[in-house]
Amino acid sequence: MLMRTIIYTGKGGVGKTSVAAATAKRAAKMGYRTVIMSVDTAHSLSDSLDHELSAEIQHVDKNLDALELDIVHEMRTKWSSISEYISAFMLSQGVDDISAEEMAILPGMEMAAALFYVLQFKDSEEYDVVIIDTAPTGETLRLMSFPDVSNWYIEKIYGMFKKIISVARMTVGKLMDMPLPSKDVMKTIEEIKHNMERVKEVLEDPENTTIRLVLNPERMPINETMRAYSYLCLYNKTVECLIVNKVLPPNADGEFLGMKLKEQEEYMELIHHAFDPLKIMYAQQFPTEVRGSDKLDMLADEIFGKTDPIEVYATSSPMYFETVKGIDRLCIKMPFTSIENIELFKIGDDSLVIQMGGQKRKITLPRTLHDAEMLGAEFDDGKLIIKFKRPKNK
Repeated sequence: MLMRTIIYTGKGGVGKTSVAAATAKRAAKMGYRTVIMSVDTAHSLSDSLDHELSAEIQHVDKNLDALELDIVHEMRTKWSSISEYISAFMLSQGVDDISAEEMAILPGMEMAAALFYVLQFKDSEEYDVVIIDTAPTGETLRLMSFPDVSNWYIEKIYGMFKKIISVARMTVGKLMDMPLPSKDVMKTIEEIKHNMERVKEVLEDPENTTIRLVLNPERMPINETMRAYSYLCLYNKTVECLIVNKVLPPNADGEFLGMKLKEQEEYMELIHHAFDPLKIMYAQQFPTEVRGSDKLDMLADEIFGKTDPIEVYATSSPMYFETVKGIDRLCIKMPFTSIENIELFKIGDDSLVIQMGGQKRKITLPRTLHDAEMLGAEFDDGKLIIKFKRPKNK
């Protein structure tokens, strides 16, 4: 089977890590070779699994491995040439040793490290299922958008290093007060760029890579989930289902719990109204902490029952091109927003920038549309439709 990747995200405190761990445990129990990876700097996966984890892959149970990402460890082991060079460069400019090591962690390297693990698992064919327990929603959006923005970082870094080498050639025979990037450094940067292109393909494969949004039936998590859903569609990532966690049982009694139950019932109606026809699953509020194998099995029973936890519930890509009556159209699923909240910019002949709220995405247009005129945009049935007209000779 092709490797299945499931990414869990949601507002902090909704029980995302418990749900991710329960999914991993159930998948392993059903015979799938499973690995779960935490990319949240405030790791709690060890607590959920009740098993000490580290930056190295640990065997947790039959068919189940796990790790908690540590960017310092990744820089030292995977990208040591870049880390050592930048540290040496900072030291040459008078930065102290400890600060130099910290500054060697380039912006976005945490994102790259997490995404490259997905490639590593895919290439090794060691696992059938990869479960990713992400940081709260804002960090997850940065993770999902990183393949699109990484080229900017890479080009800037690559350009800076090339400039240093160029200056060095011009000053042959003179004393240089800075180290030069080695061939290994330049090669590593090229490899990062190549791998990021492959990561983008994996993340945008709706048949095998999907996102599950975890929320509680409360106003703030619902609102944040609405925004996350819209932004993930902008980044062309397939959201396949919602998991509503910590639902009070219908027989909850007592004045306080009765009021809370009534409030939850109202929010459950809102969730259905807002997110239908997206698949929605539920897990009741546990009276005690969800920790350890038995509790995770109970949570998996709540969510999945007897069904397969790695089943793909939706495979439609939120972004696609089509041609209607001679007009080319870029269609992007965008729930919970309106045309007034969207800004569009065409950059040169080949790129389009879409800004929605605090998120911005640059989309490279197909070659056939490089010279096309952008006619405008409209909303139709929850989709943003951007229209293009090619020159007559195209």
